[in-house]
Amino acid sequence: MASPQHDIDTEGQPNYEAGSPHDDESQETAVEDEQKPERHTSITCDNDQKTVASSTYASEKMSLFHECVFIATICTAQFTTQVGLTQTLGILHQIGDSFGVTNPGVLSWFIAGYSLTAGTFILVAGRIGDLFGYKKIFVIGMLWFAVWSMIAGLSVYSNEYLFVFARVLQGLGPAALLPNGLALLGVSYPPGPRKNMAFALFGACAPGGGVFGFLFSGLFELAWWPWTFWSFAIALVLLAGFSTLVIPAQCRSHDQDKGLREKLQMMDIPGAITGVAALVLFNFAWNQGPAYGWQQAYIYVCLILGVLFAVGFFFVESRWAKMPLVPFKVFTGDIIFVVACIACGWACFGIWVYYLSQFIEVLRGAPPLLLAAYFCPVAVSGAFASVATGFLLHHVRAAWVMTFSLTCFMVGTILVATAPVHRTYWAQVFVCMLVIPFGMDTSFPAATVIFSNAVKKEHQGMGAALIATVVNYSISLGLGFAGTIEVHVNNGGRTPADVLHGYRGAWYFGIGLTGLGIVLSLIFVAKGYWQDKKKRSFEGR
Repeated sequence: MASPQHDIDTEGQPNYEAGSPHDDESQETAVEDEQKPERHTSITCDNDQKTVASSTYASEKMSLFHECVFIATICTAQFTTQVGLTQTLGILHQIGDSFGVTNPGVLSWFIAGYSLTAGTFILVAGRIGDLFGYKKIFVIGMLWFAVWSMIAGLSVYSNEYLFVFARVLQGLGPAALLPNGLALLGVSYPPGPRKNMAFALFGACAPGGGVFGFLFSGLFELAWWPWTFWSFAIALVLLAGFSTLVIPAQCRSHDQDKGLREKLQMMDIPGAITGVAALVLFNFAWNQGPAYGWQQAYIYVCLILGVLFAVGFFFVESRWAKMPLVPFKVFTGDIIFVVACIACGWACFGIWVYYLSQFIEVLRGAPPLLLAAYFCPVAVSGAFASVATGFLLHHVRAAWVMTFSLTCFMVGTILVATAPVHRTYWAQVFVCMLVIPFGMDTSFPAATVIFSNAVKKEHQGMGAALIATVVNYSISLGLGFAGTIEVHVNNGGRTPADVLHGYRGAWYFGIGLTGLGIVLSLIFVAKGYWQDKKKRSFEGR
């Protein structure tokens, strides 16, 4: 549940934290960045190229009512993305029963497949939006989301393979919606409080969308579970049509006026193919292993091919591509730290939310609607965390905020990993519902600030997209790792005690990941203080 927000726009403009070792330089860079409304040096409006001016921002031409509706429409990108995740999670076993599927490894694919493509294609979809228009790709993404949601429901007449296939392709919708929704907000507002509020609202929709998915999947399951997806598809079609009316004609990047051949070159197609293939094959192997057994030869073939494609992607991006999707030359030690911390935290989150829902439904016997009620505090706590994070980033180093985020992920997971099956909800599960959102809603903005401090201005734009990719991909990959552990420690899941042992094995793995992330983030904190001391010593000479 990525929450790109809190004073950080799509151009990667950071809200620099107090006490940064780069305060003076950061403030100068922030001032320069405020003069740049998008990634490019010029924009075109009404087919006339102009320099950046306040009149180019679409928000200044909207009435208050239109502006509110516009922001609400863009926020549906975040909201529907989370609905797509939890609408299956809330009725996972009901869907599995209709297909005769009880294997936990296969059931996890119902979630992991969606997160896999949602994370894998964000960078590619963002680049396509840069070249062909944010509004156009936003609407196409909404319609694509609707089509494959409809097919996911229709799979009830086929088998689980069609359902998984539909879920995988369904994830391409959010991959298009998230970066282009953020870009639409970025080009519509000048830097300032109104823009910051728009991004805060965008991020705050994530917990509410998750709870909404749980709630309405539970309601529709009372009739027939496919209606969860069919009704969602109808809503997405209506939103797509509404978006074409509400989203104004945007000021466009100069790259959108280039010829098709030049656009294709700028898309970095070889990099996109090798990068996507590497991510998909590697993830497929780890999620397929628990489902069908690691003795299957094709799983190792996919794993090896994934590594080979990753090597090819590195070669293409570092040696051949003129406009690489991921310029590896910017990957300093700071960037590697932040990517590793984000991956650890969000992989743990994926494990937490998946196995907690199984714990509540399978071992406590709660129906889907009661499961939705259990998760309701996440929406309230998440909204509060969204506001609090803006304050934290103004007064605390981003590295400390990252440490705090990973600690919340760890504490929340420990609370459920140690909870007895029949202990009251209010003792541990309720508390973890309040704690986990602070991990979710502080990690993304902290990571983006650290990324912004570590790279030059020309690479700021890729920060939010890259981190969103890591967030969503880590959820899927973490489930694959955890599923492998679960099936190897649950003794076949023959008794409730065995099932609980498998769940706890997965949770303990998530706790270990957050422990690694905390160690890395503390190293990063120490590095910042060491740089401060070194800078003061140099200035004192």
